[in-house]
Order: sequence, then structure tokens, then C-alpha cells
Amino acid sequence: MKINRETNYSKDKNLWHLSHEGLDLEDAGNEPQYEKEGFLEMGVSPLQAPDKPTYITLDFEKGRPVALNGEKMSAKNIILALNKVGGENGIGLLDIVENRLVGMKCRGVYETPGGEILYAAHSYLETLCLDKYVAHKKQELSVCFAELVYNGQWFTPLREALSAFVEKTQETVTGKVRLKLYKGNIIKAGAWSDYSLYSEEIATFGEDHVYNQADATGFINLFGLPIKVQAEVNQKNNK
Repeated sequence: MKINRETNYSKDKNLWHLSHEGLDLEDAGNEPQYEKEGFLEMGVSPLQAPDKPTYITLDFEKGRPVALNGEKMSAKNIILALNKVGGENGIGLLDIVENRLVGMKCRGVYETPGGEILYAAHSYLETLCLDKYVAHKKQELSVCFAELVYNGQWFTPLREALSAFVEKTQETVTGKVRLKLYKGNIIKAGAWSDYSLYSEEIATFGEDHVYNQADATGFINLFGLPIKVQAEVNQKNNK
């Protein structure tokens, strides 16, 4: 980390991120000095990123990253490589006011280029491989999981139970994702999986012989029955 009299922010750095707190950032009305030389260490401001996009591909097996651009790597080396390419393209800047466990709010600016790319790719692949109810429940429980980790409660029965749930959800999250990195943006550019629940044959807007559009009529009648009954009761009682 680069620390001197002018940039003496409170900083924490690890494989996943670099945080900046203190000094001018304590005033929530001050814009972070992304373009100032020496402020960012893991990358550049989106304004200073290349004018040409960078394409990458990530391979996952059961939810875990296993390859970058077709090359098998450890998760650690994938994150290191993504930190580099993401930083070069202005990816991963986060200005956030956190709710600390002790009660106070604290503002920080984070650099997480590799983490943001990895999260985006994994989430994209999950849209193909998870059914609606599993995806919604996982999203709901993610807030609880994040709070446990943030509050230092990793070694707890609840965290272990939630991890078991996540492990189960990842059994079919296997495939490849392509992303386009451009000036701080992560743009989806394709996803493929043998476990994909998305069927172009069923979802097509053209004519098909898989999905009978007339089936929707009975479904709508049944699904809307409680609403219809409530409306009739309200009308009867002049509501």
C-alpha cells in the first residue's frame, strides 16, 4: 500500500480488496479522488481506462471458478489475474456507507476489481442453472450470510447450515461465461451450460410445438381465483 502525508488514508488490503477510509472521505459530500495520482492502487478510474473493451471468459464447476480464458487456474490465481485486468479497465470501485456492528455508520471506498468480475460472472451463470424459487431464497439468505461474515460469526451453526444450503444450490452451476469489460462496466456477452434450464425452443416468440399457448387460460383462471372471490365479496358488501 502507498501511504504518505497526502494520502494517509486508513487502508486495509488483501487478496480480495483494498479499502480507503478517513481524511476527505469522512465527509459524505466529498467525491472520491479517483483521478488523483496515487489514490487508487489496484486500478484506474473508469475515465482513465482504455477506449477499447476487453473480453474475458470464466469457467465454473459446481459454482467454483476453475479457468480464465480457457486456462485452468487455482481460485487464487484467477482472482489475481482478474484483479489485474479488472483494475486496468476501471472495474470494482465501490463508495459505500457501512453500518458497523458497534452502531456507527462509516464511509469507505473499496477497490475490488477481481471480486466484482467474479461475482458478476457467477450470478450470470446462476440465472441459467437455478430455478426461480431456489434463486430467490438464495438471494434472501445472502443478506443473513453476509451479516454473519461481517460480524465475525463464521464459526457458528447458522453459518454452517447456510453454507450447506449454498453447496446444494451449486451442484448444477457449471458452465462458461463471457464478459466485456469497458470503462468500469461489466457487460454480459454470453453464457453456456449443459445444466441450463433456459430453453430457446420453449421461450421462442415464434411458432412452436412445445408450449401450448392455450394452457395459459386455465392457469390464469386458477391463479386469479382468490382475487376474483375477494372482489365478489367486496362488491357484495359495497366496499
